[in-house]
Amino acid sequence: MSITEQNISAALATLIDPNTGKDFVTTRGVKNIKIDGNNISLDLELGYPAKSQFARIGQMVRDALKANLGNAGIDEVSVNVFSKVVPHAVQRGIKLIPGVKNIIAIASGKGGVGKSTTAVNLALALVAEGATVGLLDADIYGPSQPQMLGLSGRPETVDGKSLEPMSAHGLQAMSIGFLVDQETPMVWRGPMVTQALQQLLNDTRWKNLDYLIVDMPPGTGDIQLTLAQQVPVTGAVIVTTPQDIALLDARKGLKMFEKVGVPILGIVENMSVHICSNCGHAEEIFGSGGGAKMALDYAVELLGQLPLDMAIRQQVDGGCPTVVADPDGRVAEIYKSIARRVAVKLAEQAKDHSAKFPAIKIQNT
Repeated sequence: MSITEQNISAALATLIDPNTGKDFVTTRGVKNIKIDGNNISLDLELGYPAKSQFARIGQMVRDALKANLGNAGIDEVSVNVFSKVVPHAVQRGIKLIPGVKNIIAIASGKGGVGKSTTAVNLALALVAEGATVGLLDADIYGPSQPQMLGLSGRPETVDGKSLEPMSAHGLQAMSIGFLVDQETPMVWRGPMVTQALQQLLNDTRWKNLDYLIVDMPPGTGDIQLTLAQQVPVTGAVIVTTPQDIALLDARKGLKMFEKVGVPILGIVENMSVHICSNCGHAEEIFGSGGGAKMALDYAVELLGQLPLDMAIRQQVDGGCPTVVADPDGRVAEIYKSIARRVAVKLAEQAKDHSAKFPAIKIQNT
């Protein structure tokens, strides 16, 4: 039996990507197949960041080829697994931000559900998986990301017009908290807040971001609606707790994004269960099953459930969020799992092809 590209593709067509649930051939991930005698080499392109999964996936491919083509006398299989994140479609009529491929809004209907903590940890989880990521703190009235990232000082400007993003833990970040005194209240009306956010978004020199995570302000008022209509959002993640009151407002946040044509990537249920650090007793302080029921009601995915854990709070208060402070811990793995699911859901959406079309200029001749 001789080795051909066809039987290599046939062997890989039965191999399911554990992150997408689809085979690698259907998703067009298999590229550059080369056959040199009894040696095979190929590239495997993933449309989502998953650096922690590269070795596992590469081994899966090698095992599958050896198992299916063993009769051909394969000597060596070389697999190069890598990620390539591309821009995906946003709301109609809104242009992408220079230097930003995809924008993911992290939102909640109300405050106090751990939205900002979830946003920073998901951003850092994407960084850990190999993506280039930015974080925009869109909560003008209560910016919290500077403290959560352990950042202080003012952003630099090269040309006097634009701002260089601050950097922490491999993450590019921008917040109104970098530009005003920590104790200065932002006594601004809605239009001023919206304008400030537009400037933070558009005047920051983001550097080739795969994802920009936007930590949205809580609520569903004029500011949030304007952001959802004017910012090119690729998808939204709704953060809630299992509590009925939180779910009422989370549903409103979800419906707001639906109305303006922003896809819902899924729901994160925060503070799902508290496990006593002394006796190990598990208690569902805010109720149970709320996130799962909401996901079922709106036919969206429950991306993951996070515990009510004192260490999460201590770590963000100290400027070193969980994914960085305890990268191999149980909670960090939950954040990374959610981040991969968010990236996979986004990768399944339609791609943005606007950059491929040349600009049309009309001139008098």
